[in-house]
Amino acid sequence: MLKRQWASLSILALTLLVSSVQADDITDSIQEATDAYAKGDNSKAIESLNYAVQLLQQAKAKNLETLLPEPLSGWTAEKAESSAVGAAMFGGGITIERRYSKGDSHISIQLVTDSPMLQGMLALFANPMFATSSGGKLEKVAGQKALSTYDPATQSGDYQFAVATKYMVTVKGEKASEDDMKAYAEGIDFKKME
Repeated sequence: MLKRQWASLSILALTLLVSSVQADDITDSIQEATDAYAKGDNSKAIESLNYAVQLLQQAKAKNLETLLPEPLSGWTAEKAESSAVGAAMFGGGITIERRYSKGDSHISIQLVTDSPMLQGMLALFANPMFATSSGGKLEKVAGQKALSTYDPATQSGDYQFAVATKYMVTVKGEKASEDDMKAYAEGIDFKKME
């Protein structure tokens, strides 16, 4: 009987320990902000909330990395890089980028979201006169409206996509075929952005 009670107590203690260890930095930071606010320390509350927001943006950035495609056959890819910048710097935002290469051919995919500067870019993209004024053309690539600036002579250019008024995606190629650039664009998980 005593062994059974001891085992139950041990399991309960382990459960409580694991639960407290699983408390993450985000909820801890929010709690710190709440405590600081209750004590009238607004500066500490703001600092703790900003830290929590930064951690949330980093987590979101990591999740967005999964939207970028794996390398095409014969290509290699660098690990996706992400940065989440707080509102204090350039208005904030999240940028994800992954680079692919095959010999002298290079393609990069960049995804930008949660940036106030993005709204201005999306507005320009939405107006065909502005969008094509720099020599680009509008076309559908991977089922999405894209602004294309590909030059067959140099085998370079880019596709820019405005997705769900929240994301700007750029597929940029240097010494890369248009078919390869389109294949990478088709590998992007646009559906998860909508």
